[in-house]
Amino acid sequence: MPKARVVGEDGEFLGIMPIAEAIQKARDAGLDLVEIAPNADPPVCKIIDYGKFKYEKSKKAKEAKKKQHIMHLKEIKMHPKTEQHDYNFKMEHAREFLIKGDRVKATIVFRGREIMYTEFGRQILDKLDADLAPLATVEQARKMEGRNLGTIYVPDKIKIKEFLRRQETEKKRSEETAAQPQ
Repeated sequence: MPKARVVGEDGEFLGIMPIAEAIQKARDAGLDLVEIAPNADPPVCKIIDYGKFKYEKSKKAKEAKKKQHIMHLKEIKMHPKTEQHDYNFKMEHAREFLIKGDRVKATIVFRGREIMYTEFGRQILDKLDADLAPLATVEQARKMEGRNLGTIYVPDKIKIKEFLRRQETEKKRSEETAAQPQ
């Protein structure tokens, strides 16, 4: 006859008993017999309300899921003839994505005969590497994929904290200098 180690609803150990007897005890209490550790010898069962048990388990899973951050891959696209203002605009977006904790894929798209001048695209990516170095590390180095040249950046938490700290101190300094009478 199969036996189980039974734990009561208040957490007290009731002993090792046949499963039929354990089920009867659970029914007498108006609760369910739930197998907690099936791999133990003998298996561990607990007398609890199964509906409440499932609800609490799903609640814990939701809470754990809330605390995770899913890293997305954000892409910024440029062309070899991208002007300085447009470059700065895209670079600021990349910074925001990295600070938020997302990976960034920078892609240089070559149209038509531009493919002959891949050196311009490489120069833009070199400049982007230098501008994003205080926030990220390069996960995938420059790589040609058809008519596209791309690099992937991964946020570095330590670098981001340092960058934000530096930004905050610069902001305080500028406020102090603005507040001083001249």
